[in-house]
Amino acid sequence: MIPRYSRPDMVAIWSPETKFRIWYEIEAHACDAMANLGVIPRENADAVWKAKDVEFDVARIDEIEAVTKHDVIAFLTHLAEHVGSEEARFVHQGMTSSDVLDTCFNVQLTRAADLLMVGVDALLAALKKRALEHKDTVRVGRSHGIHAEPTTMGLTFARFYAEMDRNKKRLIAAREEIATGAISGAVGTFANIDPAVEEHVCAKLGLNPEPISTQVIPRDRHAMFFATLGVIASSIENIAIEIRHMQRTEVLEGAEFFSMGQKGSSAMPHKKNPVLTENLTGLARLVRMSVIPAMENVALWHERDISHSSVERGIGPDATITLDFALHRLAGVIDKMLVFPENMLDNMNKFPGLVMSQRVLLALTQAGVSREDAYSMVQRNALKVWEERLDFRELLLADADVVAALGKDGINEKFDMGYHTKHVDTIFKRVFGA
Repeated sequence: MIPRYSRPDMVAIWSPETKFRIWYEIEAHACDAMANLGVIPRENADAVWKAKDVEFDVARIDEIEAVTKHDVIAFLTHLAEHVGSEEARFVHQGMTSSDVLDTCFNVQLTRAADLLMVGVDALLAALKKRALEHKDTVRVGRSHGIHAEPTTMGLTFARFYAEMDRNKKRLIAAREEIATGAISGAVGTFANIDPAVEEHVCAKLGLNPEPISTQVIPRDRHAMFFATLGVIASSIENIAIEIRHMQRTEVLEGAEFFSMGQKGSSAMPHKKNPVLTENLTGLARLVRMSVIPAMENVALWHERDISHSSVERGIGPDATITLDFALHRLAGVIDKMLVFPENMLDNMNKFPGLVMSQRVLLALTQAGVSREDAYSMVQRNALKVWEERLDFRELLLADADVVAALGKDGINEKFDMGYHTKHVDTIFKRVFGA
């Protein structure tokens, strides 16, 4: 992923230096376990740890790989250059390349998940803060992009909080599912390596032994992991779309923070564009782009092929780096977001009183009017508000049929805004607890 959409901590997880360090730890811990079992001499296992402070030379490994055409062999050759050829002769004993590659990949994904969790928590904190701040800030709810009934800005933030809280649970489950390792040898039978080696290596790396691998860790685990990232990205886009709508000139109920010296357009100096949330919409597409390839990786030939390998070399870093950046960007947007309560009320009153139509409809049916007649009575007045911008309440008060059913006091009572916000506390308790 390009530096523009990257954060250093996540990038570091996917650097060649980190990868080779994990490869080294897998091999060294495997040697320790084999020495404990008496399979290899203890002095040879101890000798491998001479490289524990070595910074492996990426360029040198690439140089070797140019000849061997095999990345793991290139690394093992380079390791022997530090440890000594004789001392390193038992490294990789009974193992296959996938033991190293798959276990390393899952270490990287679990570390990535831990960083993503930090971003999710930052976003949750920002959403909760703004939800509490605007718990009672009334705005119009919209369905199909059209004014529906009153809600509050706090409920909007709370809704997004609940969605992201579900995503946190999904991410925890995805991390747990991906946190497995395999040191099971060719075709996964442990024929040439004891299962105790796998158990030891996994314990040292914070993984669980894969219950049954072939020559690879099953890719349904990875499919679920990347699918979870895709869902989180979609939730980010869901929030971004709402903010983009709110920032439209004709709406202007909320907006991204516009910093001193910021420019909105190269051509039009008056512009304040929602560039951060538009960017988030695009980044969400990039993360979701990894989901289908990850699912297609599940179907591999027999005990192993490497059709998944080239895919994962791309989607592993790209999806996690992009999502990490997006989470922190959105947390910042929410934290600094401008909210305009006066504009919310102005927007709701563009068609005066119209958002109370359902309450009047229900009152008429409760007063004995058939639903069909009640709907007709309300709609004929509502359409005049649409077409002539008249006041809905005044039209109802002038409608003899409505007055006969409800009375003038009954009509006026139906325009109490508090009716629509009376259960906000209940919803907040459901979302945030007592």
